[in-house]
Amino acid sequence: MKYYSESNLKELDHIFKINLINSCSGYKSANLIGSKSKDGIENVAVFSSVTHIGSSPAMFGFFLRPTTVIRNTYENIKETGLYTINHIHKAIQEEAHHTSAKYKSSISEFDVTNLDAEYKNDFYAPFVSGTPIQLAMQFVEEYHIKANNTILVIGKIIGLYIENNLIENDGFIDLKKAQVAAINGLDGYAVPESSSRYGYQRPKPLIFN
Repeated sequence: MKYYSESNLKELDHIFKINLINSCSGYKSANLIGSKSKDGIENVAVFSSVTHIGSSPAMFGFFLRPTTVIRNTYENIKETGLYTINHIHKAIQEEAHHTSAKYKSSISEFDVTNLDAEYKNDFYAPFVSGTPIQLAMQFVEEYHIKANNTILVIGKIIGLYIENNLIENDGFIDLKKAQVAAINGLDGYAVPESSSRYGYQRPKPLIFN
């Protein structure tokens, strides 16, 4: 196996290093976060850091890079307190990835991609039309990670939309059926072709001689 010490990592070429470190954590969720400024300008951006925080109340978090440059998603969330999380699926992978390009806050990514905004139940922030799972989110709190100046944003689910055929009898959502994508590193996308479930696990009985 190839081995990198901490000092080796520090000496690597910048692009090589960020690709290496972003890939070694494994597959990550692939989501589009939709938001809208107080002036009505829509924004949509790809995130691979959305993670489950808790089920009761239902909360998710995501990480933001340092705000030393303009972060439209973060600014919109702080202004309005509302945003959406939309699962990326196979048919929109390329268009979704283009939202990682850094556009001015006056330009909506919906206008420069083939992604379409849609609105539901008078929710302020836009959803991404056609995505199989959509979450309406409300900002709860944030945490500054001092070690690298990133921010963990936590929100609660105030609305959840799921395509009917994806929900199993026990509430499990079969992402495979919707061809939901995962992200490998910064720009690699993968769509699972199969899935396995093993149920809730309990300790095996111990046998002593």
